[in-house]
Amino acid sequence: MRGNRRLTAAATLVGAAAVTASLVAAVPAPVEQPVNEAVNVSAAIPARQPSLAIPAHEEVLLQGSTTGSYFWDDASGRQGDTGLPAIGKPMRQGMFASPSWPLGTEGYIFYKGKKAKFFIGDRGPGVPSNSGVMLDIDGKTFAELTGTTWNENTLTVSGDLGHIPIQYVVTKWGDGPGLRGEPVPFSSGAWRS
Repeated sequence: MRGNRRLTAAATLVGAAAVTASLVAAVPAPVEQPVNEAVNVSAAIPARQPSLAIPAHEEVLLQGSTTGSYFWDDASGRQGDTGLPAIGKPMRQGMFASPSWPLGTEGYIFYKGKKAKFFIGDRGPGVPSNSGVMLDIDGKTFAELTGTTWNENTLTVSGDLGHIPIQYVVTKWGDGPGLRGEPVPFSSGAWRS
């Protein structure tokens, strides 16, 4: 009987192996799909806009673009200097002039991937604002943005750039005289509002 059990057990194992082999043969082998050209993922992503990144704690109140020029009013009378800035504080880096925004307005400008923080402390540009030059950038910041140098003696920027296209973001409206919203020319008188 023992021999019979061994024979039965061996037959069972052989039968199980045959069933397994037939089941494996019945399952189709995976078919490799041909590799197509790489999918252009960037086509699905919208074109990247210039970064107007501002700190998370600040709110964008207004954004746009304009042409910027440069100035430096230190009450020295040099290079068209008209005296102390309208806000009544000494000229310094980061102080910009607007023909219409309220004094004390704050924000950022962007030029060719560079960013600068500003506050409105003076009025200007005057006549150029009639031609769309709506922001006067302090000369030191202008030089940093354009990769040029600032000359303390002549109050000028090296090179031949006097106007640059900029983007701006206003993050805080000042409480001084002026008009909130899109900048308007000096000749509008909005700076008196």
